[in-house]
Amino acid sequence: MPNTRPRVLLIFPRFNPHSFWSLKAACEVWGARCPAPPLGLITLAALLPQSWDLKLVNLNAEELDDAELGAADLVLTGGMLPQQPDSLRIIELCRSRGIPVAVGGPDVTSSPHVYAGADFRVLGEAEGVIGEFVAAWDSGVRQGVFEAPKFQADVTRSPIPRFDLLDFDHYLFVGVQFSRGCPFTCEFCDIIELYGRVPRTKTNEQMLAELDRLYELGFRGHVDFVDDNLIGNKKAVKGFLPHLIAWQRQKKYPFLFSTEASLNLADDPDLLAMMREANFFASFVGIESPDEETLIQMRKKQNTRRSIEDSVARINRAGIFVTAGFIVGFDAEKGRVAEALRTCIETTNIPMAIVGLLTALPNTQLTRRLAKEGRLHAAFEKPPEGAGDQCTGGLNFVPLRPRRDILADYRSVLADIYEPAAFFGRVRRLARVLDRAPFLPQITWKGLRRDLRALGRLLYRFTVAEPRLARHFWPAIVDCARTNPRALQVLLFNIVPYLHLGPFARHVIAEIDRQIAEIDAGLVVEPELYRAPAVPAGPAPMLAVA
Repeated sequence: MPNTRPRVLLIFPRFNPHSFWSLKAACEVWGARCPAPPLGLITLAALLPQSWDLKLVNLNAEELDDAELGAADLVLTGGMLPQQPDSLRIIELCRSRGIPVAVGGPDVTSSPHVYAGADFRVLGEAEGVIGEFVAAWDSGVRQGVFEAPKFQADVTRSPIPRFDLLDFDHYLFVGVQFSRGCPFTCEFCDIIELYGRVPRTKTNEQMLAELDRLYELGFRGHVDFVDDNLIGNKKAVKGFLPHLIAWQRQKKYPFLFSTEASLNLADDPDLLAMMREANFFASFVGIESPDEETLIQMRKKQNTRRSIEDSVARINRAGIFVTAGFIVGFDAEKGRVAEALRTCIETTNIPMAIVGLLTALPNTQLTRRLAKEGRLHAAFEKPPEGAGDQCTGGLNFVPLRPRRDILADYRSVLADIYEPAAFFGRVRRLARVLDRAPFLPQITWKGLRRDLRALGRLLYRFTVAEPRLARHFWPAIVDCARTNPRALQVLLFNIVPYLHLGPFARHVIAEIDRQIAEIDAGLVVEPELYRAPAVPAGPAPMLAVA
């Protein structure tokens, strides 16, 4: 007889700690263990039967208790490509203990064959398939593949995530999601392959209910809209923002928001004004390259026919600072790419510039083109051991420019932009132009104690532990206090990550130097190239074997 109350362990795999996004030192300053909780898993938890006994373990914030694992009837795990090594480790651990394990998420959806060792593979968006999985489990099925119809999940039926499973003290911020998908066609991006080009949005009532739940649970502070592109459906988000503004006013601004959006956000002053009024303070933007020919080749035409500097400046004037992604290694690049990237990053005053090597991700237009051209490495789906995101694990194909030249340009950009004087110079210039709205954040005793402890740790790190940074840190603080004191909070949001980004940039530079030295010594042989199977591989729509 099936167990009607199975003990289910939801395990979120570790990210590589040596990656851009681990932000370990910044987490330590703010008293957190890792940047953000697993929104996908707590949304999945809300989709599962209420009778199931659920326990969440985020391995980026805590260790897995052996007794808890041994007591589990079922383990649910999975995540993104950078989590693949730990996901496979968890699967092997469960199989060795005889515990059924199901894997889901974007990486198994893109590369299901990599996860053949799992008892269950749940592919696609959970809302469209989880009912079939639960029914199969309840009927006694203990093996199978379940695939959701692509791009058909009705997000208006997605429940409030199980925020109650989280310990908020573990995280820098908490994520929510308004929409899925992106209307653009960037060649290197897998978002449109996973979630489609027609962004689907939740209702206004849904989003406010999620924020209400966070508020009821006592959370205050930074909330990130994790959307692939918040303005992908501009009409929907402009319809939502007035309700968000009213909610913030009524609650006395308990949250400040960040998000991800395309650069054409800068073209809509009304939208920017509403985001400012709702207390958005940051947005990640994919800039990738300042070269128009390169942008056209990568099919990122939304960034062409515009001044990137002016676009970023308009976003800054709305009180929102920009964190941006840049990529080195495109076919259309010229020899002066390093100089152009440095100039773009400096003139836009972007402190946190995420510069990586082009990576052919599974299930993208880029990967299909490179495979057709016979330039894709056979192991393109497997992250190199110890790779720090695409920063050290990119160029998993045969580039048109000499590999050494690309690596040298990449190294040059990193060395220049994360040199302390350059980084803090961008921070100071940003703080002068950032027009933050005069909202007073809601203060609680718990939040005040946490902020005061964080301030003490911050001052210690930048004056005692890292004295060489004091001559950059204090002038930036004084300059902001004198010229634009409303930007002080955001100034600190940009400064603290340098405790991670500075050492991480040096780590990446050392790895790139090693790779260049191997090329110079003639030790590098291009890996085996990918050969497409005679019959296209892919999972059956549904296969369930008892």
